[in-house]
Amino acid sequence: MKSISQIVTLFKKELLLEVRQQYSFYGILLYIIATIFVLYMTIQDPEAKVWNGLFWVIQLFICINAVAKSFLQESRGRMLYFYALVNPRDFILAKLLFNSVLMLLMSFLSIVLFTLFLGNPLQKTLQFIGLVLLGGWGLSLVFTFLSAIAAKAQQNAAIMAILGFPLIIPQIMLLMKMANTVFSNTTYIPFSTLLLLVTLDVLVVLLSVILFPFLWKD
Repeated sequence: MKSISQIVTLFKKELLLEVRQQYSFYGILLYIIATIFVLYMTIQDPEAKVWNGLFWVIQLFICINAVAKSFLQESRGRMLYFYALVNPRDFILAKLLFNSVLMLLMSFLSIVLFTLFLGNPLQKTLQFIGLVLLGGWGLSLVFTFLSAIAAKAQQNAAIMAILGFPLIIPQIMLLMKMANTVFSNTTYIPFSTLLLLVTLDVLVVLLSVILFPFLWKD
């Protein structure tokens, strides 16, 4: 119960900081609207495969802007303060939870704006929404963990790019492959592929919980 209480308290702390630093949230929102509007002005009504590819590329960049700053914005003094107060596993779980909620919100906004500006070629809208939310959750988990590693390496953001590429590309490829099935009524998302994606997300959570305490002590 103490662990759950700490996670909830840390989650509220993250939410309060995000509310106070509204420029960060509105900056990401502006990025989403501006990017989609530029695509609308350029191609207006893309075919299904182009629509799908553009959507996931934008999701990737949204996640980088929204989630990657998670640990990089934490000062050394503040981290030392948390080190003295909370369990490292509770700390990383609270970060994962908050970034997941933030990315789910951004993912839903992306779907709304994409369909509003670039049309709706989807044949299975509800399945696509579920896939986008699952994909957004997975991307947020990976970038939160990478942000923690980069922050401990003298805040070297280049490490995120180096480590992130082999982790993100397979996940993006899986998401795009599954998303291609929602543009037709005759194809379905393979259960084995969906299970693989969920397994990858769970593994990221487990790795974060296992490895973060060692980063925390550094």
